[in-house]
This record gives sequence, structure tokens and C-alpha cells, in this order.
Amino acid sequence: MSRTTQSATATSLATNSIFRIPPYYYLHVLDQNSNVTRVEVGPMTFIRQDNEKVIVGPEKMIVVPPRNYCIIENPVVRNKEGKPVMDKHGQAKLRHADQEIRLTQDPFPLYPGEVLKQVVTQLKVVQANTALRLRAVLDFDDDTGKKVAGDEWLFEGPGTYIPKKEVVVEETIRATVIKPNQAIKLRARKETTDRDGTVRVTGEEWLVKKVGAYLPGAYEEVVDTVDTYVLTDKVALSLRATRTFTDKNGVTRRTGEEWLVKMEDTEAHIPDVYEEVVGVVKITTLTNRQYCVIMDPAGADGKPQLGQKKLVKGEKSFFLLPGESLEKGIQNVYVLGEDEGLILKASEAFKDTDANVDRQPGDRWMSRGPIEYVPPVEVEVVTRRKALPLDENEGIYVRDVKTGKVRAISGATYMLTQDEELFSKELPPAVDDLLAESKDPLADRSDRSKPAATGAKRDKTKLVTFRVPHNAAVQIYDYKQKKARVIFGPELVMLDPDEQFTQLSLSGGKPKKPNVIKSLVLLLGPDFCTDIITIETSDHARLQLQLSYNWHFELNKDDEKEGPKIFSVPDFVGDACKAIASRIRGAVAGVQFDDFHKNSAKIIRASVFGLDEKGKVKGRFFFPANNLVVTSIDIQSVEPVDQRTRDALQKSVQLAIEITTNSQEAAARHEAERLEQKAKGALERQKIMDEAEAEKSRKDLLELQASSSAVESTGQAKAEALSRAEAARIEGEAAVEQARLKSQAAKIEAESELERLTAARTAELKYLGEQNELEITKAKELSSIETNKFKNMVDSIGAETLASIATAGPDMQVKLLEALGLQSTLITDGNSPINLFNTAHGLLGSIEAAPIKSE
Repeated sequence: MSRTTQSATATSLATNSIFRIPPYYYLHVLDQNSNVTRVEVGPMTFIRQDNEKVIVGPEKMIVVPPRNYCIIENPVVRNKEGKPVMDKHGQAKLRHADQEIRLTQDPFPLYPGEVLKQVVTQLKVVQANTALRLRAVLDFDDDTGKKVAGDEWLFEGPGTYIPKKEVVVEETIRATVIKPNQAIKLRARKETTDRDGTVRVTGEEWLVKKVGAYLPGAYEEVVDTVDTYVLTDKVALSLRATRTFTDKNGVTRRTGEEWLVKMEDTEAHIPDVYEEVVGVVKITTLTNRQYCVIMDPAGADGKPQLGQKKLVKGEKSFFLLPGESLEKGIQNVYVLGEDEGLILKASEAFKDTDANVDRQPGDRWMSRGPIEYVPPVEVEVVTRRKALPLDENEGIYVRDVKTGKVRAISGATYMLTQDEELFSKELPPAVDDLLAESKDPLADRSDRSKPAATGAKRDKTKLVTFRVPHNAAVQIYDYKQKKARVIFGPELVMLDPDEQFTQLSLSGGKPKKPNVIKSLVLLLGPDFCTDIITIETSDHARLQLQLSYNWHFELNKDDEKEGPKIFSVPDFVGDACKAIASRIRGAVAGVQFDDFHKNSAKIIRASVFGLDEKGKVKGRFFFPANNLVVTSIDIQSVEPVDQRTRDALQKSVQLAIEITTNSQEAAARHEAERLEQKAKGALERQKIMDEAEAEKSRKDLLELQASSSAVESTGQAKAEALSRAEAARIEGEAAVEQARLKSQAAKIEAESELERLTAARTAELKYLGEQNELEITKAKELSSIETNKFKNMVDSIGAETLASIATAGPDMQVKLLEALGLQSTLITDGNSPINLFNTAHGLLGSIEAAPIKSE
């Protein structure tokens, strides 16, 4: 209600004089003269006097239904009859600072000074397995006796709790359900007696294992719910005492003591309040091929023997007692074959019964197979050895750990002893890289590319082997004996522990650069190398030459002194190329460019090989330091270094080409003129011969004319006769010659036509023959295919099937006739006449032919 409403109500109460009070309502009226407040209860009509003032009301009386209650603070004092007691002023007496709990009753008003501290509230119903923990705030007496302020007790259900002013409800407690194989741990908050009648002191803890609902007492509190540990033949429980106590078996346990609870003791165990579960211990099972070593084993009194060890062999199952542990877990028995062994070491002095030897601490020995070995607790297995099968080309490095001596073993199956170990032979990284390369020193000698890293590293304990190719040599130096040996290929090199390869670092490239070629192999040749050098002539023309040298080593492989000699020059390629280039530069320095250009090959060879007594160029250049021989020089190219010299040389070459071209043109022109003169002479000679023939013919003509004149002189008739005769003779000879020429021409034409026809007929016959052969081949192949096809069909169908197919029709007809009972039948359409005579004759003929055939 707001202040405005309250002020309005107060004004209304002060101004109204008549108050109609309904039933079960009441007013508080203040007499301002005597300053006493009284209660007016309805139903009634109250007329307010001038000296009176209505303070409260009309207000509804307080109604407490069944199973409800309310709390009145400063209640009115009542007499034995239950009526309010008034003081001498007519004011109702109150029990100040007191409370009164009122249950179900008739509606009642609140007297002046009474306060409704707690409204009407339903009584609390306590269910089964539930209780209210009550605490007394005032001393009072009840049915159970006298209660002192501070006492606590339980109101257990089922029931309805009726509150009292001297008691307060602390909390509602619910029963804890204890399942099978379960317990609850309780703690006493103060001295009390539990439900079994046992006196408990403050802080004491105990277990309740009875199955069902348990309601803790007023001074009991539930600490924890404890589950049962189910034990089997494979599981045990490790416990530790948190304080000295006596367990359920009557054994006194000291603080910190540990013990095992097994299935033999109990199938299910609930840890006591003073028992701490260390853990669940699983059974340790050993087969007949296993063993274990127990550290700090428990003695006869159950206490661990610190520092002791115990060997347990299978077949066995056991639990590790508290404080015990396995040294290396469960271990398998060492089963050694014929090629295996164990390196053993004594950790303390003991008597070796297997070898009947007294072992001292630190002794090492080997136990060889075939055996089954279980090491005693005084023996430590250092390592397991296996024999290494080694071929003739395989080996290992072995070092004696006592003397430090290293030796190589190959070609036999070997097992390291207790005083030996594998030795790692270190090689320079460059040598390792060369050994790891898969290049052939001879076939891949011109390949300068680096191989990709394979990731596989050399086993340093294995014998270092290297295959020396044919016509090559490898030098190996023994640093212990300070002696070198040279091995010529083809051969397999195996390094001793103190030996190292001699690495070659040769010049390579064009022009030659040092340390380009890395190799372990020295090729003996014949081989070649190419170099580019720069020379300068006497007229200061700089030229660049590309030369190729053929070389080889001359040595006697049977002579041990000549072998190391070829390795005496570390870089024989660079040394030889420098020596040859020096000689060539010295020789060319005194020669003009034109002379060198014309005689370059002779000058270079003479400068390198030298001249003999006859002035001829020698055939070889020998290096005595390492027996290297250069046999020939090939001048591959000559190029000027200077641009002007190059231009001049190009012009000179062009001029030489022009001169050669001009000389060839002049020679051709001269030859043409010679041929022309020869043709003209032949023509003139022919003309002279023709003129001589003409003169001869003219002479004959003149003779004929003379003869003709003689004839004319002798007589015209004779002349005419002779002339006719001569004319006839000449015509006849001309006709004969003409006929001969025509016949010759016809013969030539006929022969040429015959040759042409013969060639054409031959070609046609050849074409037809080949075509016929192709047709024949085709026909043969087709017939073969058809034959095979038919044969395959016949084979697939079968002879019996074909016979059945062939006789199927007649057989069916015969069967039909037999089924109809007919011996023969004739079927016709009625239109075609049938010659029965021929039919009969045919039947008779077949009958007659049958005996003849049978005869």
C-alpha cells in the first residue's frame, strides 16, 4: 500500500464514527483518555466516541485450518479457562519477547501488542526413511525427559512434526541406502551412542555394512560410501594402515604397514576406516619359458628384504607382495642356437655351477648355444651375440677391448667373444662419398654430375671393399706400417683396419682446372684428354687452340717399384697439360702468324714430340716421373683471340677461296677453249677430206667426160650404148644399195619392235604368273580354312551325330509306317498320272539286283 492510500485510510478511520464489523472481523479501539486499547469483535455496529480512535480494522480474524499452525509473538496471557487476562487498566496482559504456536482452533483476533510472526503454515510431514534434526534453544521437559538448550535429536518419520517454541529444525536428513557389497563410513560429531549401542567418541569413524536404509543419528554424519572389492584368483587387494588398529581377523596392524588381501582370505573385502587401498594387484603368471627377478622380496616375516633379489622361474603364478617389484618385468628364457651366444657379467661374487667356476664381480664370459639359459640374480646379461656368416668378399672389423688391437675378419662364420666388439672404421667424407657413388670409374669417367643422396649410409663395422675395374689401379696406404701398395684391376680391394685409399684429385674441364675430378681409381689408358690453351705468335697474334692428347701409362705390373711410381704425381692430367702447353707456347712464340697458319700441325707436333736425328717428328712424349706417355695430338680448332686477327684471318680465308675459285674458272675456261679448238680442227680436217673427195669425184667426172668425148668421137651409137649401160649399172647399184639400206632399216625396226614386244610379253607373263600364284595361294588358304572349318564342325558334331542326322528322316518314316501297320504307301495329289509299270519294274529290278549284289 502506498503512502497516499495509508494516509487516506487513517483519515477515514479518524473521521468515521460508525463501523460495521462483519462476523470474524475485529477492531482495535484506542481510548484517548485512558490510553488503553481494546478489541471489538463482530458481528456488531460500533459507534466511535469522541475520545476513541480506531487504530486497526476492521481486520479479518486469523483462521488456522487443520494440519496448519502459526506463530504469535508477544502472545496475550490467558487464565485457566483460556480467556485473556487484563491488567488493572483494562489492557490485555502480554508475554513480551515470548512466542506462542497456535494450532487448529476457532478464528481469533490479535490483541493489541500481538504480532503474527509466521503466517499460517502447513505442518511438516516427515516421510519414511527421513528425519528432522532438531535442536533445543530453551530448556524444557518433554515425554522423553528434560531437554537442555543445545541438545540435538531426531524426529524420525513417518509422522507429522508439530513445532515447539523451544525447538528449531536444523535440517532434513534422508536415509542412506546400503546396497549389497557396500558400506557407509560414519563419523561422530560429538560423543554419542550409535544404533547398535556402541559408545562413540568425537571424531571416531566406523562402518555400517548392514544392507538396507540407514538413518544417521543426530550426532552422526556420513563421510563416504565404500564399495566392496571383489577378489578373484587373479586379483588381490593391497592395503595400508593409516593408524594402528586390529583388523577383523584379529591381526594388529601398525601405522604404515602394508599387506595383501587375497581370495583365500575373503571373496569380497570392504576396506575398514583405517585401511587405505594402495591398489589392485594383478597376479603375475610365468610360463615354462619365462622368468623374473623380484626386487626387495618379502622374507618369512612378510617384511621386504631391502637390497635383496629373488629369481622366480616358470611355470608359476604369484602375487607381488607390498614393497616388491620386478627388476625388468617378465623376461623370456634365453634360447640360444648353435650360432648364438650370451655375453654375461658378474655383478657380485658367486659360484657358477654350470661351469664349476668361482666368478668375481666384473668378470665377463660367454655362454654359447645350443642351450636354454636363465641368468642368476648375480649375473647381468650384457648383450646377445649371433655368429656372422661372411663370404670371401665380406668381412668385419673387430677390436679387442683388452688390448685395443683391431683386426679384419673375412671368409668365415665368426662370433664375437666377450672381449671383442665391432670396430667402426672411419673414412674421409670425400672417400665415403666416392664409395657411395654408383658410377663406373671407366664408363662414367666423363660424367661430372653429383649423384642424388640415397640416404643409405655405409656400415662402418663392415669391411670396406672396392672393385677396381680393368686397366686401372688403386693405391692403398698402411699408416701403421707406413707402406703403400698398388692394386691393378680387375681386382676386389679389402681395406685392413689401418689402411686408407689414396684419393686422386685431377684437373678437368676445358680449359683444365685443378681439383675437378675426384676419384679413387687411376685409369692406365690408352685414353685422351682435351685442353684449350692460348698462344701468341712472334707478330703478337693471340690464338686459342683446342687440343686433344692420347695418353697411357707404361709400366711393368710385375715390378713392385713401378706401381707406386704412377701415383707419384698427384695431378698427372694438369701436369701433362701444363708441360705440353708450355712447349707449344715456346715454339709458337718464334713463328709468324702466316707460317703458323700454314704449318700449325707440324709446328705443334714438333714442339711437343721433338725431332730425331733425321729431322722427323718423334712419335711420343714421355714423362719419366710417372711413366706417362703422350702418343698423339689432335688439333681440333684454332681460333684467334683478338678480333682484328680474327677479321684478318677471315679475309685471308675469303681471299684464298676467291683465288681457288678463279683458278678453277680459268682451268674450266681453258678446257672449254681446248675442246673448241679441237672441234674446229676436226671440222677443218673433215672439210679438207670432203674437198679431196670432191676433187676425186671431179677427176672421175673429167675422166668420164673424156671417155664420153672419146665415145662421141667413136660414135654416137656406141656412146649412147655405153652411156645407157653405165646409167643402168649405176641405177642398179643405187637400187641395190637403197634396197640394202631399206632392209637394214627394216631389220633394225623389226628387231626393236621384237625386243619391245618380248619385254612387254615377259612383263605380262611375270605379272600373270605372280597373280596366278597369289590366286592359287589364296585358294589353297581358303580351301585349308574351309577344310579345317568342316573338319572342326565334323569333329565337334561327331560321326555318330552325323549318321543320326542323315538317317533321321527315313527312320522317322519307317517308324511312322510301323506305327500305322503299313508295309508301303504312295501319296499323290490325284492330278499327276503315275506310271505303275515303271514302278513295278523298279521294284522287280531292285529285287533282281539284290541277289546279284550278294553274289
